[in-house]
Amino acid sequence: MCLLVCFCLCGNPFRAQADQEPEGSVVSLHFSPYVVHYSRNPEHNSFPWFTVVEWESASRWEIGGAFFKNSYHQPCGYLYGGKKWIYGPQDHHLFVKLTAGAIIGYFEPYENKLPINDNGIGVGVIPAIGYKYQRTSSQFVILGLSGFMVTLGYDIWK
Repeated sequence: MCLLVCFCLCGNPFRAQADQEPEGSVVSLHFSPYVVHYSRNPEHNSFPWFTVVEWESASRWEIGGAFFKNSYHQPCGYLYGGKKWIYGPQDHHLFVKLTAGAIIGYFEPYENKLPINDNGIGVGVIPAIGYKYQRTSSQFVILGLSGFMVTLGYDIWK
């Protein structure tokens, strides 16, 4: 994880090519119906119905909000900011992104499942790697030590 963060912050292979002008801002929707947990617990919720609205600036900074049911069937939200680094042309490219923000909704008896959590408001740092083709995208999202998910996205406004 630390190696991925260092690699992303260096950004060298994921810079936009110098001869390309960045596009304008984009609003997108992302969705993931299923999460894979590393530990197999029959009580875990594997169907979070993770739904995101995200705004990305021309300089690839982004803010977003997500709604989902956590692994313990509690309704949760994730309000975040982040940065995306791309490799390839504007209309189809690989990307790495890193987001950080507030995770809201982990209450008793599961408040300790987030390392930093006070009265149901915790901190999350979430890395992802993905591919974008025109207005659609897919991401492999790492959920800390708990699991991972794959999201599908679509740019609804450019």
